[in-house]
Amino acid sequence: MSETNPLDLSETDPFEVARTAAEQVAEKTGVERHDVALTLGSGWGKAADLIGETTATVAATEIIGFSKPAVDGHVGTLRSVLLPNGKRALVIGARTHYYEGHGVRRVVHSVRTAAATGAKTMILTNGAGGIKEHWKAGTPVLISDHINLTADSPLEGATFVDLTDLYSKRLRDLARSIDPGLDEGVYCQFRGPHYETPAEVQMAKAIGGHLVGMSTALEAIAARQTGMEILGMSLVTNLAAGIQKTPLSHNEVIEAGQAAGPAISALLARIVAEL
Repeated sequence: MSETNPLDLSETDPFEVARTAAEQVAEKTGVERHDVALTLGSGWGKAADLIGETTATVAATEIIGFSKPAVDGHVGTLRSVLLPNGKRALVIGARTHYYEGHGVRRVVHSVRTAAATGAKTMILTNGAGGIKEHWKAGTPVLISDHINLTADSPLEGATFVDLTDLYSKRLRDLARSIDPGLDEGVYCQFRGPHYETPAEVQMAKAIGGHLVGMSTALEAIAARQTGMEILGMSLVTNLAAGIQKTPLSHNEVIEAGQAAGPAISALLARIVAEL
């Protein structure tokens, strides 16, 4: 599916489209089934090279429902990786953000496609602003819960899904068994693409948030709907507006991701090896 002719998911059963996408992934990678899927956000991309042997790389635009990423730092590919334990990982380097205006179905299409390939575990990563003042740029943080501030949901109609334990405690404990120093926090997804105001950051803090960003929450809800177990991790790329005293910029996010990339990617690879 060409990026110049993106699929209009609003007129189609999104789960049927995901099944078709999964069939195309299987055809183009030569891998019938994947066991785990990873969406690699800002700073996390190097993990794809460390978790195992990449046996196939596909441009996301060749798969129905995907389009070219709108953000620098996302590679725009789907990779099939053979893990050392014999399992298969689908690495998603083509995230559609809510602020791109394609609709929530497109935002969660990658997650639904991953589930349709057979994945039972979904790892969602991102770059985020930190609210806890002791977090420095480059700090990886486990997501323990989220607050969805998009005023939207990937669930449609009378679809009621329990989100009590959305971010798996088992997987967080597994991550901390590898790095006992990992902190955790509540992630707040804002609509974007503008950064949050200092007042909005204080609102997020007041309602229990510790991280602010523009992705992940909607994807996690969709992943839970499909029955996948979810691990969420944020890279603190900067302190949030009003806590950090200097202006925010996307270049800062990219630079923090590049600096922290080797360490956090190695950490994620060690976690994946234990799944």
